[in-house]
Amino acid sequence: MAGPGKIKKMFWMTTVAIVVAMILIAIPWFWRLFYPFPYRDSILRHSREFDLDPNLVVAVIRVESKFRITAESPRGAKGLMQLMPDTARWAAEQMGIEYSEGDLFDPDYNITVGCWYLANLLHEFKGNLPAALAAYNAGRGNVRDWLAQGIWQGSLEEIERIPFKETRDFVFRVLHDYRVYSALYKK
Repeated sequence: MAGPGKIKKMFWMTTVAIVVAMILIAIPWFWRLFYPFPYRDSILRHSREFDLDPNLVVAVIRVESKFRITAESPRGAKGLMQLMPDTARWAAEQMGIEYSEGDLFDPDYNITVGCWYLANLLHEFKGNLPAALAAYNAGRGNVRDWLAQGIWQGSLEEIERIPFKETRDFVFRVLHDYRVYSALYKK
């Protein structure tokens, strides 16, 4: 059995730990260690260019590649925003810019094309962010089919109805990180 001195010491240690934890939780710079904002200039420039919230773009990048320039998925998506080469080629053609698959590993190029593509999806899905994010991950054709067939209504409340687990997880994680980035990095 612990004596009164030991109990008092444990009380104070616990109290100090709680106070320190509360202070750290309240300090944005602490959380910015876990939610960094690399490539900030490029993200801000291209977000502005395509009328996107930069916090959304950085959330997509964090979820897609964890900020690794050379990230490559097993399915072949490349770079920071994990663009499929065929999608990036099509987007580059639509934008009227040169395309080379190797450029997908260039941060500024990848962010440029990725921002254009995300803005294009948001336009196609009339500003419906969950639907646009699902299309970013699963392909616009799949999402159009889900919506047309009533499999999913495109709402966050029915996210569990998205047929692909990877896409459900992607949409949920991006929206979570988007909320965190929006709280930590005010516009």
